Amino acid sequence: MKMKKIAAVAAACVFALPVFAAAGCTTADETVVLRVSNWEEYIDLGEWGEDELIEFEDGTTIFGENSVIDDFTEWFNSQDYGFKVRVEYSTFGTNEDLYNQLNLGDVYDLVCPSDYMIMKLLDEDEDAILPFSEEFMDKSNPENYYINGVSKYIDGAEGSIFYEHGWNGIAACYMWGTTGLVYNPDRVDDEANDVSSWDMLTNTDYYKSVTIKDNVRDAYFTALSILYEDELNAINADDSMTEDDKAAARSELLNATDEETVAAAEDILKDIKENVYSFETDSGKTDMVTGKVIGNLQWSGDAVYILDQADEEDTELWYSVPQSNTNLWFDGWVMLKDGINGNRNRQIAAEAFVNFLSRPDIAVRNMYYIGYTSSIAAEEVFNYFDWCYGVVPEDEGEDLEIYVYDVSYFFGEDSYIYLDMSTLNVEGATRTYVYENVADYTVYEGGTIYKGRQAFGQYPTADVISRSVVMLDFGDDLANINQMWINVRCLDINDIPVTTVVIVAVIIVAAVAAILLYRFRYYIFYRKEPRTTASR
Repeated sequence: MKMKKIAAVAAACVFALPVFAAAGCTTADETVVLRVSNWEEYIDLGEWGEDELIEFEDGTTIFGENSVIDDFTEWFNSQDYGFKVRVEYSTFGTNEDLYNQLNLGDVYDLVCPSDYMIMKLLDEDEDAILPFSEEFMDKSNPENYYINGVSKYIDGAEGSIFYEHGWNGIAACYMWGTTGLVYNPDRVDDEANDVSSWDMLTNTDYYKSVTIKDNVRDAYFTALSILYEDELNAINADDSMTEDDKAAARSELLNATDEETVAAAEDILKDIKENVYSFETDSGKTDMVTGKVIGNLQWSGDAVYILDQADEEDTELWYSVPQSNTNLWFDGWVMLKDGINGNRNRQIAAEAFVNFLSRPDIAVRNMYYIGYTSSIAAEEVFNYFDWCYGVVPEDEGEDLEIYVYDVSYFFGEDSYIYLDMSTLNVEGATRTYVYENVADYTVYEGGTIYKGRQAFGQYPTADVISRSVVMLDFGDDLANINQMWINVRCLDINDIPVTTVVIVAVIIVAAVAAILLYRFRYYIFYRKEPRTTASR
């Protein structure tokens, strides 16, 4: 995760205070310890340099002087909630780490697992997660930043991702993104379109020069993407299917866990293991920047970080989403019922924390610091996107090709920025002169985009989103898939040649025979057992 790179008014509790706090008004003189667990390096820790000030054209400035945790604590305790809060903040490295911590008895009020772990917690105990309150979900309160600011594509009415999976009111999306391939265009055959297929990981042209994630879920999804590439491309091209039918068909293929599919995935992953430089957890970022490898399976947020770091080293890297499909993932805040334990003040503090993180300026700070993409679609976040990547020709007649990059699916109607077309690989774009402020330049729009730089990593196109699949919880098939993963990552007895087994067996038998012969001869000569260390 990326390492570097306010206007609530205090008022009387029964009147102007945010609605989510009103129900918990109390005169109790207490301090609530809010226990929060989040991913490592997944929140702004402050201490920005002076040159990191973000300033928009309207004069709005954003700067991370202190950590978001400290700023939340100071903000909350300045309000008239009737109690104070202190945040006990901890982190985890993987979803499984968090799951194990919970099973070992660690107690948290608010945690931020990924989509499938939310499903797993609900599947094992439908009461494990405490739904957000009606006050938190009340759009009439402008200080309910999450429900008023979250992209309607993610958490909204029928058709939104969270609605389809039953997460509305259960989870509050924090960050989201895709998976794809970071690659070095100077060392990858772009004309062969190798990075537009997951097959790059098995392509012997890139023997020992690409890496893949060292976790079973990303690896399994990649294997199924290779296994079903032809079927997925056929679904994408089938004009007789509705988009809903296509989405269902993709999900069925890429969430298959039957024995035959698992066995086929194992074979593919063994091929990948033979071809890749390594399975990696975090080293792929450095390996890409230093040039040790030329391709890396990566989450979009880390892809943006890698591209940023490479730019500082004067190395240009790109991010590609294979044409057949991608994994669409989400990390979301959920309140745990065992942690809240019926304490209304604790729930108020937890919901206030989520709302604070969803405040547009705080969402921008977190995006800048970690490189990932917030679920918040407020104007300030759109302005930040434009501030990062948008181009505005200043000199009339400047030789610049501009692409109209449309992100309306996320930010709402007519949301687009102008990108330097050299930062995108576009197929089938058309020239247009309908935008007056860039009428003197060559302007393109439309077409299909599979590859791009940071802007594409932060907000993929609607076309990429349409081919994405949310990976579900493995459920009762987890044990079989874990065993498959052990077979891939560790020594699988079935893969050892028979001749090798025979040779090893002969060596063992010979060694045992030699030891027995020695002991027998020793006994005959001395007429007694040989001395051992234990007999001294």
